[in-house]
Amino acid sequence: MMKQLKLWIAAAALALGSNAFAQTEAADAFVKRISNEVMSAAKADKDIQAGNQKKVNELVEAKVLPFVDFQRMTSLAAGRNWKDASPEQQKALTNEFRTLLVRTYSGAISQIKDQTVEFKPLRADPADSEVEVRSQVVVPRGEPIQLNYRVAKTAGAWKIYDINVLGAWLVEAYKGTFQSEITKGGFDGLIKALAEKNKQAAAKAAAGGKASK
Repeated sequence: MMKQLKLWIAAAALALGSNAFAQTEAADAFVKRISNEVMSAAKADKDIQAGNQKKVNELVEAKVLPFVDFQRMTSLAAGRNWKDASPEQQKALTNEFRTLLVRTYSGAISQIKDQTVEFKPLRADPADSEVEVRSQVVVPRGEPIQLNYRVAKTAGAWKIYDINVLGAWLVEAYKGTFQSEITKGGFDGLIKALAEKNKQAAAKAAAGGKASK
């Protein structure tokens, strides 16, 4: 599961960035423009290419986090269980899921090297507020990676709420994991499981940082 998640996030990292013109852009133009911004920033920064975590985190904070609808993504993954959760539980789960995805985003950003993204014609009406943007990631060696996005316009701005790599949607893949944890320990059990996963990942990253000094 984690290997496939890294594929999702690495691909998504290629397509997120500044949202300054999102209110007037078509969805595909929005994704294409910000894709170029993130790729250019990652490729041009020697510190990011060298794996400087501080610089990677700064890029993620500035050009990724504001443009992903983590709450919607979390609610879709939780499915029918979401409406039964309290506002506090919903917030806690969203925060833990966000932390899980952000940590993987950060790891993926430093892997941007020679990839490019090609976009397919947008099949949507200009007035649509929810559309699917289709593209593929072209790598120097190997077959292109199918990469599609579900984006929605909220308060006039586009945000991504699901990602499809090689025919599999991220949200759908997490539904099973979320339901399994809820069945075992309720909604709080799911929150606890994600929190523990994040805690272990943070400890591992800290240990790795110390070892490299």
